[in-house]
Amino acid sequence: MDERLQFVARRLAGEAMTELCREFGISRKTGYKIFDRYQHCGVQGLTDRSRRPYRYANQLPFQVENFILNVKQEHASWGARKIRERLLRRFSGIPIPAKSTIHAVLDRHGLVERRGRIRHRAQGTPLSLGQRPNELWCTDYKGEFLLGNQHYCYPLTVTDHASRFLLTCEALSSTREDYAFTVFERLFRERGLPANIRSDNGVPFASAHALFNLSKLAVWWLRLGIGIERIQPGHPQQNGRHERMHLTLKKEATKPAAANFLQQQARFDKFIDIFNHERPHEALDMKCPAEIYQPSPRPYTGLPDIDYPFHDKTIVVTRCGRICLGNKKINFSQVFAGQAVGIKEVHDDIWLVSFMDYDLGYFDLETRVLEPLENPFGPKVLPMS
Repeated sequence: MDERLQFVARRLAGEAMTELCREFGISRKTGYKIFDRYQHCGVQGLTDRSRRPYRYANQLPFQVENFILNVKQEHASWGARKIRERLLRRFSGIPIPAKSTIHAVLDRHGLVERRGRIRHRAQGTPLSLGQRPNELWCTDYKGEFLLGNQHYCYPLTVTDHASRFLLTCEALSSTREDYAFTVFERLFRERGLPANIRSDNGVPFASAHALFNLSKLAVWWLRLGIGIERIQPGHPQQNGRHERMHLTLKKEATKPAAANFLQQQARFDKFIDIFNHERPHEALDMKCPAEIYQPSPRPYTGLPDIDYPFHDKTIVVTRCGRICLGNKKINFSQVFAGQAVGIKEVHDDIWLVSFMDYDLGYFDLETRVLEPLENPFGPKVLPMS
């Protein structure tokens, strides 16, 4: 069980905070912080616990699986559709697997010839200057390192570009997208929304094979009115201020590593306090970041409503990333699953797909494949206050 959940469960069972903190090797301040997060946000507030259900494939009877393999060996050119037809004629009274299930069986046994995938090389976006607080936040994972309990720690960090203010440093057990969602939602509630967020092209900030290399996290940022910026691959200097902070973080808070996640998080919390409130910064005329930074005037109130009054239809993208128009299914992008998009017929059976104020591409009802436009995403300019 996750250490944070163990801690909270024992506290809820009535154990004294002082004794619990002593056993877990953390301060009472950190202990109360963990428990307060649980009381305000529930299990999700503990960050490191995913609520995503696991899925298990249905297991075929071994006779059916053997028959599939035998047919494939006899007819090497046959695919799942023809093999399924043979199954329908051979077996009666039992459910016949779908073509996708048969294909999965063949693939598992190395009987599928894989076609090379077209890989779209990640590219950077235009970068803003970020001259005032909350015009630009920078985020990244500091390189993973091994804790004393032999678990890897992946610190997720976020800074304000203009003030150098370290907004958060969370000790996570992986770079999973749902963990990052939790951290950013809590941060938005505490600090408000920035105009732009800059990251590299790695997960969970980007997805190599998705439309415009977007990820579900990036789409969520866009829904909140946050512009996304990505540095060019192999150019970490484009996020240089953030990387410089990582060097200081590594030196002062990770060497040597703590025994477990709770103790490591306590070190990060102490580092944040010193970095923001005590450590003078040469680029700030020897001021501390906390003397410059101020919370964003844009509060986080959840996802705003979205509509498309100038489009013909508003359609919610399916969980598998498709747009359903009548009985036609258009392959779109899974990172937009559950999001509403607008479609507009601009020519006979030629449709434009838009997300918020961004035009993404065209499709026709014959090929049912999206033809993307140029990448429309880039930094936003913060209005003058």
